[in-house]
Amino acid sequence: MMYVLCSMYNACMLYPCPSIKNNSGKIKKKEGIFRHRNLSTIMPAQNLFKEVEIPQQKNYEEIVFPKVITPNPDGVGFDESPSLSLLTDAIKENKPWLVDSLLYQSGALVFRGFPVTSASDFNNVVEAFGFEELPYVGGAAPRTNVVGRVFTANESPPDQKIPFHHEMAQVPEYPAKLFFFCEVEPGTGGETPIVLSHIVYERMKEKHPEFVEKLEEHGLIYIRVLGEEDDPSSPIGRGWKSTFLTKDKSVAEERAAKLGMKLEWTDDGVKTTMGPIPAIKFDKTRERKIWFNSMVAAYTGWEDKRNDPVKAVTFGDGAPLPAHIIYDCLRILDEESVAIPWQKGDVLLIDNLAVLHSRRPFNPPRRILASLCK
Repeated sequence: MMYVLCSMYNACMLYPCPSIKNNSGKIKKKEGIFRHRNLSTIMPAQNLFKEVEIPQQKNYEEIVFPKVITPNPDGVGFDESPSLSLLTDAIKENKPWLVDSLLYQSGALVFRGFPVTSASDFNNVVEAFGFEELPYVGGAAPRTNVVGRVFTANESPPDQKIPFHHEMAQVPEYPAKLFFFCEVEPGTGGETPIVLSHIVYERMKEKHPEFVEKLEEHGLIYIRVLGEEDDPSSPIGRGWKSTFLTKDKSVAEERAAKLGMKLEWTDDGVKTTMGPIPAIKFDKTRERKIWFNSMVAAYTGWEDKRNDPVKAVTFGDGAPLPAHIIYDCLRILDEESVAIPWQKGDVLLIDNLAVLHSRRPFNPPRRILASLCK
């Protein structure tokens, strides 16, 4: 076994280093050791990142929500000005720690202070994690592809609040992971509040046990009327052509059928009916029930010239939902949520099975980009 001497801030440390070769200037890795080009030292990859605390975080027993990761000032390569390539290489090398440990524990990670400045940089960060891309078929929000697998977040007007939801919970195929990136900080407001889904389930089960029991028994039905083209004035304004990624009605019907969605064509659009589908799921990896639905979002936010939000979601047997319980659930979501003001360059990684998210109104400018992953 060989050792390499690492000098940082005049302190010397020894790190085990099996079989070192650095003539090519490329990354060399072995037995969990991380090497980056242009660095003459070797350190465990975790030392490139540092967990920090911020005032907005919540603590639930052993869960710190969310985890916040910054460059480690004592880590090799991040002591001065970390490069994007150093970040992406560190993500690739250290994915088990970031995803299987930190994200598993917390449900959400915020990366702050890293050199992510553009949509292309963000795309490189997403690619570094190695998750498979999820095509955005069946979602309600109008989005525009920016570069690679990066899209705009919901493009609805800035004065509109987007209620809490699990991404695409109203369709059978939904993303497992979500990335958000702050390319332009909001003038004011515009946070993306997040909340742990199992906490919402536990509080709703305690306060409204009969309602939750009926949800678990019957599930939910979602109804939404789509225009032909996107309507940027609506938070659910995605037209049927972009929803099903086709201009052909027969192809749209085939893709809707694969989702279990029924279509009824109208003169200027289509009425979609999805469900019954479960409103409560069991997170097998964490062995707990989660509040996996878009009930509050649909009932309080699916409103535009085509849609009445009160009719947008019902129990799976067709019975209407009690308004007072919906709004009590909204209150619980707000109470348990964490809203971290965006800073330019922030990257937010969400486990979509563990966390609901929303959007607060804002004063421009604001540009948040997103990427959906299986």
